[in-house]
Amino acid sequence: MIMGKINYQKSGVNVKKGELFAKKIKIVSSELKAFGSLFDLKPWLKSCRNPVLVSSTDGVGTKLKIAQELNIHHTVGIDLVAMNVNDVICLGAKPLFFLDYIACGKLNLDIMVKVIAGIKKGLKDSDCRLLGGETAEMPGMYKPAEYDLAGFCAGLVDKTKIINGKNIKAGDLVIGLESSGFHSNGFSLVRKALGPKGIKQYGRELLIPTRIYVRPILSLLSAISHKPLAIKGIAHITGGAFYNKATKVLPEKLGMVINKKSWPVPEIFKIVQQKGKISEKEMYSVFNMGIGMMVVADKNQAQKICKYLNPLVRSRIIGEVVKSSQRMVLK
Repeated sequence: MIMGKINYQKSGVNVKKGELFAKKIKIVSSELKAFGSLFDLKPWLKSCRNPVLVSSTDGVGTKLKIAQELNIHHTVGIDLVAMNVNDVICLGAKPLFFLDYIACGKLNLDIMVKVIAGIKKGLKDSDCRLLGGETAEMPGMYKPAEYDLAGFCAGLVDKTKIINGKNIKAGDLVIGLESSGFHSNGFSLVRKALGPKGIKQYGRELLIPTRIYVRPILSLLSAISHKPLAIKGIAHITGGAFYNKATKVLPEKLGMVINKKSWPVPEIFKIVQQKGKISEKEMYSVFNMGIGMMVVADKNQAQKICKYLNPLVRSRIIGEVVKSSQRMVLK
């Protein structure tokens, strides 16, 4: 039997549509290049005598399932940027440029333009530049309406100003910076707890984009540049939450004692916990519980730091560092 001729489009990949999408998103960035993207570091080195590049790569996870189920696509691009730039600033670095990767079953221009618009907003809020990316149409790997996102970010910091937690000591205080909700972690558990009806009921609240902490943190670091040891550690509270991510900055033989009553846990977390019958330890092991970032600071500067941050993002002292073999205690 003689088979009919096939081509790439008949196999499910529309190259022309991909080219049209590339033209559309050039409105977002003029830095897109053919096989690679260029970034001139020279202007940034004038204020950085010992330059070190800091990188991060991350995605949005199964939060995308909710976005796709509810047909709301303009916020997940913000999440994608936030998950990367928030990691970079934990070392005291300024995010410089960003690359995205979009994989989908079938390229829907209207949806993808909305996703890119979210990426654009996230980058504007973090003063970071989109250099390029890749869009892959992958029928057979994804259903026609499905897509996945991944991002890569690079930042710059002076080697002498890297924040790595090595100077943290007992007596330092932990400052919690308010989150905007679940951010982009734990959505497999959220979806399981709420079920289809709950997702539809609370979907818009669940899709509130991840807070971007770049401007508050960089502003703070600039304001206290004359007190280099005031900020000793910064932790982005993502997957692993209090028991893993918060303690990641601690040297050995030190732990954190966190006062759960020192901030109000947003109601949506309580709803998920109640509907899913989830233990308290599991909640604090998976979710940020209203604290999206933690700053470990010298006890003599902590109150001043909170006062400085509060106009930018609600912040408060939520705990302290202690000598302990137990890395995290929640009381």
